[in-house]
Amino acid sequence: MMYHASVPVFRHYLSRISEMVEAAGPEALNARIADAFPASQQFATAAGFALRIACPLAGREVPDLPQALGPRLAVARAMLGGMAPADFDGAEARIIRHRAGFADLEQTGADFLHLYGLPNFFFHLTMGYAALRLAGVPLGKADFDGFHSYPADFQF
Repeated sequence: MMYHASVPVFRHYLSRISEMVEAAGPEALNARIADAFPASQQFATAAGFALRIACPLAGREVPDLPQALGPRLAVARAMLGGMAPADFDGAEARIIRHRAGFADLEQTGADFLHLYGLPNFFFHLTMGYAALRLAGVPLGKADFDGFHSYPADFQF
């Protein structure tokens, strides 16, 4: 269950980030919401969170990732692709010790994923998306989740 709640989710949304990055172009990736990282850093942080969450759940060390956004996304997706459901056996109850800002935390694997990992991953993904929208990049819900479909002239 922990594998299915994490790895496929992270891989899917990392591919969505890659699509948004391609659509945005380099200048828009510098856009930011007030008092927040630019879109490029938000997306890079989301990629880091994907492995920062999945690796401990799979009993692996969190690797260093490339600094450049494109390679970082590709490496994160590839590493997640190398994980198997069996790697996550017992992950729900495994105790994960980690830091959140300046807070030292200790959580079960289930709480680590559901209460910390997924919310933080989606926070940074959403902040990057919002910064690109603020910069005028024509992204919509379909770009974010890869499932929705609307006619080209549709508006809410």
